[in-house]
Parts: sequence; structure tokens; C-alpha cells
Amino acid sequence: MTQPDQQPIISISHIAKVYEMGDEQVHALRDVSLTIGANEYIALMGPSGSGKSTLMNMLGCLDTPSSGTYLFNGENVSDLNDDELAEIRNREIGFVFQTFNLLPRATALQNVELPLVYAGIAKAKRIEMAEQSLTHVGLDDRMDHKPNELSGGQRQRVAIARALVTNPSIILADEPTGNLDSKTGQDIMNLFNELWRAGNTVILVTHEEDIARHAHRIVRMRDGLIESDEANTKPLT
Repeated sequence: MTQPDQQPIISISHIAKVYEMGDEQVHALRDVSLTIGANEYIALMGPSGSGKSTLMNMLGCLDTPSSGTYLFNGENVSDLNDDELAEIRNREIGFVFQTFNLLPRATALQNVELPLVYAGIAKAKRIEMAEQSLTHVGLDDRMDHKPNELSGGQRQRVAIARALVTNPSIILADEPTGNLDSKTGQDIMNLFNELWRAGNTVILVTHEEDIARHAHRIVRMRDGLIESDEANTKPLT
């Protein structure tokens, strides 16, 4: 939980999200409030239709609320336009997806460089930063390999290196082990545990209890509401 003297990274207050589906309104989120501080390790859980994916999109500045307030590092992002949201995503949030989302014809190094290209960083510096990030996740000997030359676990490590390369405030991982076998999934979770111990804020979106048990705080959603928000007293970290 956030310490009293510490400004939270994320503070959402009375967030609602309504989608227009023809003549009907779908209430994906209903009056959700949540605070996340630096170096927290959180699992966001819930069944299909619970609102966890919508909340994940909100936390990652991929979507904006219909009502309510969202403060990111003290900045009100509720009313920002698409370009301003993209700038926050590129600067502050590292995304890791279930399907890796790697460019198939690019090497591991080139995939990790990509956020730095968008950030306008010079080529020599990009390469240096991408190499450091890949080394950090144990892939210093796979930098010139393309995704089809890597195992599923290695592809996910490339995705994690790409998420880390901009030194973001938050790592947001959506079902990060969903396409991996159990042993490889455990290796990836061990890496997330290391990232948390190194000082990163980690938010996992998952429907798997064994994955959520790595987190120190578990937020459960149902029907667009937060059903519970509790500390995990025995995290697997």
C-alpha cells in the first residue's frame, strides 16, 4: 500500500466507463477508486466481463474514463487527448502482453529499440540502451535472433526488455504467462519478482490464482466494481 508521506503513482477516483453499443449502454466500470504507490506489486484479477481489461486499459492510458478522475504521478490524465496519452505511455509505462507483440522480421535488439525510436533517441544511444536491457533479462547472446528463432520464454523476455528500456514508472503485464508452459511461466514470474525487488512498480493482470500469488496485493473485480483489495501475506517472491 502507499505510504502516507508518499505521492501515489496512480490515483483513480470514482472512475466509470460506459460504452455505447447501438441503443444500449454497457457499464464496463462503475465507480472504481484505486491508489497505487511506488514499488508496489499488484495483481488485478477477475473473470471475463468483470471490468479488469477495461481498468487495465485505463491504468495504461490506452483509454479514458467516461467520468471520474485519474491522476498519474500527480497529473490529471482524465481529459488528455490521444497524443498526450501516447506521450505518457511511451515515457512512463512498460507494457508486456500475452502474445508478445514483437515485429517478426526484426531482431531482438531492433524490437527492444522500438520505443526509443519513438522517443527520438539517437541510434548509437538506442543500441546501447537496448543491449543493456536485453542483458538485464539474460538475452545477451540472442540479440541478433528474430522471434521465430527464439523460444516462447525468450520471446517474452524480449518483450520485457522492450518494456524496461525506457525506464518506465510502471510495468503493466497482461496475462504475461498465458502462452507459456508452466516451467517457462515460472521463469518469467521469477524475472518479474526480480524487477519488483529492483524497485519497479509491477501490475499483473491475470485470471490465474498461482500467478496472482506472486504479488503483494491482490485486487479482485466483478461486474465493473472492485470486489476486494487485500494484501497478500505470503507472496511467492
